[in-house]
Amino acid sequence: MGQRVAAVGFGQTYHRSRRDDVNGIELIGEAVRSALEDAELTIDDIDAIVIGNMDHFEAVNYMDNWSADGTGAFMKPVFKVTTGGTTGTTVGIAGYHHVASEMFDVVLAVGWEKNSESDTTGAIITCSDPIFDRFSFSGALPGLAVEASAYMKQYGVKEEDAARVAVRDRRHGALNPYSHLQSEITTEDVLNSTMLSYPVKLLDICPRTDGAGAVIFAGERKAKKISPRPAWVIGTSVRHANCYFGDVDYTANDSLKYATRELFGNVGIKEPLKELDLVELYQPYTFAGLKWMEYMGICGPGESPQLVWDGVTDLGGELPFNPSGGVLCTNCIGATGMLRIGEAALQIQGKAGARQVEGANLALATGFGGTFWTDMMLLSSRPW
Repeated sequence: MGQRVAAVGFGQTYHRSRRDDVNGIELIGEAVRSALEDAELTIDDIDAIVIGNMDHFEAVNYMDNWSADGTGAFMKPVFKVTTGGTTGTTVGIAGYHHVASEMFDVVLAVGWEKNSESDTTGAIITCSDPIFDRFSFSGALPGLAVEASAYMKQYGVKEEDAARVAVRDRRHGALNPYSHLQSEITTEDVLNSTMLSYPVKLLDICPRTDGAGAVIFAGERKAKKISPRPAWVIGTSVRHANCYFGDVDYTANDSLKYATRELFGNVGIKEPLKELDLVELYQPYTFAGLKWMEYMGICGPGESPQLVWDGVTDLGGELPFNPSGGVLCTNCIGATGMLRIGEAALQIQGKAGARQVEGANLALATGFGGTFWTDMMLLSSRPW
């Protein structure tokens, strides 16, 4: 059976490199109160809570229990998920399915992270196999650099092509009052920034952010009563690929390719460049903003740089990417995917302010992590 589900409320914190003014519970509470206020609900209207962050990387245990004062989960069902980089979108997808199953009518999904108090890179190193992987894989950055190098060699892509992606997202982020990084930059700024791991430079990569995001999902019986313009979830897709870092084909991104193929196939999308209104792409560095567009079928292999330079993916373009500023402006890992879903929902509801995409009716949100895995959620102004 099941029921149709919509996102009816979204809240987020003001994101910063350090939020020393709050602990984790208080940070979570900010996003939860904001989401409840957005939906004009109280915690009594919430039937269940789904929460997640990268706690298994940080040795932060029983977060679903000790965060109850922030989430409002006292005497309510609470469910924790944690899937590394995709945690935020996984939390959102889990919240959606809790409602779609008809077990609950209104579910609060919360993602959060205090990167200022963790060592994600150290955790990624030690999570890898000590014999086959760890000697050659020192955190997320080297793997991304290998992918970027392979992509450049394969299609003749240049460093300035990737720099244009950073310029776009930082321009969008300057319109978002919640964004961690809010200053515009130039391609020269990117190209002259510190080299981290060739060809990835400091301004090619996302920041480390303290922040939280919360989305409220409601079943069709309540969604229309709560929101005058619900953001209906019309499809989700999840694909995982390899386990060992050394087994990854850095010239491809099969999890994204097959997740997209499933999602678009299920809802009948054949020309995503023309049919989608915006994409909130989990894009941890600039080269992903080129290569991954191609694996989503937005354009053909090697064609994305021209689309980016032509302004097709800018606000006001045919298919805006990351009108919120995306991951290049804000990366509170456990919440990052939640922000993608929440920002997509804001666009459908027409509540995105200066970063609003005019006439947004169909928005795609994605999550990314690991070696590699992909989450996707498609939101629409009309129930499917």
